[in-house]
Amino acid sequence: MLSKATIALAILAGSASACLTTGYGQCGVVQSVRSRHGHYHHYHYHYEVFKYDDYHHYYQLYPNCDRTSGQKFTLNGSTYYLVGENAWWFFTLASTADMDKAFADIAATGATTVRTWGFNEVVGSCPSGNTVCFQTWSGSTPTIQTAALQKFDQIIASAKAKGLRLIVPLTNNWSDFGGMDVYVKQILNSNNHDYFYSNSQVVNAYKNYVNTFVTRYKNEPGILAWELANEPRCIGSTGTMSGTCTTATITSWINTMSAYIKSIDSNHLVAIGDEGFGLSGGDSNDAYGSVSGLNFATNLAISTVDFGTVHLYPIPWSASDSTTWGNTWITNHANVQKSVNKPTILEEYGVTGSTSSQVSVYTSWLNTVVSSGMTGSLIWQA
Repeated sequence: MLSKATIALAILAGSASACLTTGYGQCGVVQSVRSRHGHYHHYHYHYEVFKYDDYHHYYQLYPNCDRTSGQKFTLNGSTYYLVGENAWWFFTLASTADMDKAFADIAATGATTVRTWGFNEVVGSCPSGNTVCFQTWSGSTPTIQTAALQKFDQIIASAKAKGLRLIVPLTNNWSDFGGMDVYVKQILNSNNHDYFYSNSQVVNAYKNYVNTFVTRYKNEPGILAWELANEPRCIGSTGTMSGTCTTATITSWINTMSAYIKSIDSNHLVAIGDEGFGLSGGDSNDAYGSVSGLNFATNLAISTVDFGTVHLYPIPWSASDSTTWGNTWITNHANVQKSVNKPTILEEYGVTGSTSSQVSVYTSWLNTVVSSGMTGSLIWQA
């Protein structure tokens, strides 16, 4: 786990970003609830649980009203500061005690939010051990595993007990834990990664998984947001695509899948989970181009996408200079955030090197997150 000092930099940056608020009426419905004294009280609520307190009045235990207001996040009409970290590995832990300890450590940094995987595709039977398989495949037939969903129930409960909320990607661009290529290979016997976005059989199979997962948790206040995928691109781990994948291909898929999730679950936010590729105002680095099939501004403007995500790994992306290049990358995305008027977060970031050099780079980046007005940050990784 990264040092608390390093993580605290992310918390500081997110906390320094001013947030707007919105009222309950923008995300709930009015209900009259009568106390045992016979008086009626009006509450705006969204799938809340009520109970009596010692004064015989109802109060709200688990309000769930995630919204955005312009470029900021709100929760039940109050500011929500989205700061924290990625911890993909919770579904690999052996026990709820391990989950509780990990979430307690994360919460102790001042974090509000954790991003964790909601997928693991396995061909054949699930291997024995602590890691659960969310979906197994026999030929072209997928089977969603109830045991994995039950473990995810425990993950949510553990996070919620520590005051944390979850962002959950539902598949992976990469082969780690299966991802998109399993769908394409098992259904089409193809290595063309981009068929995940365009082939109707594959899209419908993914919709089936999304429907089961999202429906189970659509009233769950421990979820902050769903993500369509982790780092979607035209090319994945196979290194192969059909040759026809363009920005239009992935933008069309984003339109389809974000609207589909919204049709199931109107209670939670939806994001893409992309890296922020396809952006004007930068240098000749491929991250600014459209070779990946992404157009950041166009995709953020989609009405069923609630906030933008940006990843930052200048060393594997062969950027010219980690600190300066990263600061420009952040600023350019913050400019799009302002033009589209939706929140955008630095969702993943990292550099290799000594702890002192990491802290130096992260301090500079996070100062830019604050000064640029970017909405939040999640470090990679706990």
